[in-house]
Amino acid sequence: MKKVRRVYAVPYFVWLLLFVIAPVLLIVYQSFFNMAGQVSLTNYATYFASGKYLTMTVNSVWYAFLITMITLAISYPTAYFLTKLKHKNLWLLLIILPTWVNLLLKAYAFIGIFGIHGSVNNFLSIFGIGPKQILFTDFSFLVVATYIELPFMIMPIFNALEELNPSLISASRDLGANSLETFRRVVFPLSLNGVKSGVQAVFIPSLSLFMLTRLIGGNRVITLGTAIEQHFLVTQNWGMGSTIGVVLIIAMFIVMFFTGESRKGGARK
Repeated sequence: MKKVRRVYAVPYFVWLLLFVIAPVLLIVYQSFFNMAGQVSLTNYATYFASGKYLTMTVNSVWYAFLITMITLAISYPTAYFLTKLKHKNLWLLLIILPTWVNLLLKAYAFIGIFGIHGSVNNFLSIFGIGPKQILFTDFSFLVVATYIELPFMIMPIFNALEELNPSLISASRDLGANSLETFRRVVFPLSLNGVKSGVQAVFIPSLSLFMLTRLIGGNRVITLGTAIEQHFLVTQNWGMGSTIGVVLIIAMFIVMFFTGESRKGGARK
């Protein structure tokens, strides 16, 4: 039986080696070469000595934090409400459906919605409010990024709430706790693993957004993802682009470390 399992595990390890480990090693390797193809620490020295790159780093973390917090504020009540519905799986499917649509198509759809002659401005004109510049603003960027990331926050929280043992909630109320105290002391602590998984699923991709910063933010929102795109596709400085990629990878591992799930036991149905 163990031999069969090992055979089935081979494709997984081959995939992991070719498409996860190898690309990361190539990025780390490339980060030590300058524009002239010489081995050097110039890229790292430039990154940490440049106010421009440090500002991009702060912007990336700040916008990722905002997107994550807004998404969490919307997702937790939504996931909690979904667990109370009769046809919860159907509603959950409707939430997941937008993830099947290509990201570029969704971005262009929002360009039409937020444009000067778009749906939002047409609606505002009914109330006598003139056309507003909604597209290419921080507001539009945060709205679109939040919309795209919502399913990835709702799913793990929903699963964590679904795993809660209803008898724990009943016991809390039998002991005199009201609904707020039950949520604060029982429901939320036991769903924290789902929250942490959702934070990982949203914060990490949000660190390296570049398509939305260009199409929706109009490059007013400059992040490390934008810098990587520019170095690889425009300036052809692959070494500097790889260096920024290494910084992002380290940042992602830090986030994963602090939001890692604790498996000390828990409620199960």
